[in-house]
Amino acid sequence: MHALKPWHIAVLVVVLILLFGAKRLPDAARSLGRSLRIIKAETKSLADDDRDLASKADAQAGYQPYPPQQPGPQQQPYQGTVQPPVDPVQRVREN
Repeated sequence: MHALKPWHIAVLVVVLILLFGAKRLPDAARSLGRSLRIIKAETKSLADDDRDLASKADAQAGYQPYPPQQPGPQQQPYQGTVQPPVDPVQRVREN
């Protein structure tokens, strides 16, 4: 019931010819084909870029971080106190 029948296609072709004219239809089809080719090429390049980024991320995952530096003879280790983080809700309740 919802399938396209041959007479549906014929009516569609007649309407397109009446709207655009017989001279403009080949140009329109050609332009549509070029546009589809450009879109296909761009989506393929985006997919390739994603694969390249994924391979670079995998390669960088193998790097090891630098070991922590030991204080030299001139450097003194940090002697200050580190305060625990303050909960903003608790700070508002205290005030």
